[in-house]
Amino acid sequence: MYWIIHLIASFIASAAFAILFNAPKRTLLQCGVSGVIGWMIYLLLLSMGMEAVFSTVAATFLVGVAGQFFARWYKEPVIIFSVAGIIPLVPGGLAYDAMRRFVENEYNLAVQLAAQAFLLSGSIAIGLVLSEVLGQLLIRRKPLRIQVNRQQQ
Repeated sequence: MYWIIHLIASFIASAAFAILFNAPKRTLLQCGVSGVIGWMIYLLLLSMGMEAVFSTVAATFLVGVAGQFFARWYKEPVIIFSVAGIIPLVPGGLAYDAMRRFVENEYNLAVQLAAQAFLLSGSIAIGLVLSEVLGQLLIRRKPLRIQVNRQQQ
């Protein structure tokens, strides 16, 4: 039941943010699926004992790969799928708690929470960049092989 609730919640969150970002209606299902992929991988890695930062990088990388796939399949920009897919991974609760602790003059805890939120945000950026670089490498290699084959003939 735990996994089903998380699956449904991450799908709704991703699809709802896709609506807020004015994504095309025909991509809402895929946006929700990319959010589910990221959140389920994140939870799976956390349950296996991985650190939150590594889990976030891996989950975001897979969201980026799914976004690349959906973008090519549905001929839409990658950003539609990747932004909606990372929404469940964004550490908004941590950032809120950090700001609340600052307001309550609990500076030691506030700095710890802010640093953790910063690390998780950075790991989201790293995962998206890695997936984009991998996608560009794979796209770039394909035309080079075709050119080499044409020169040999």
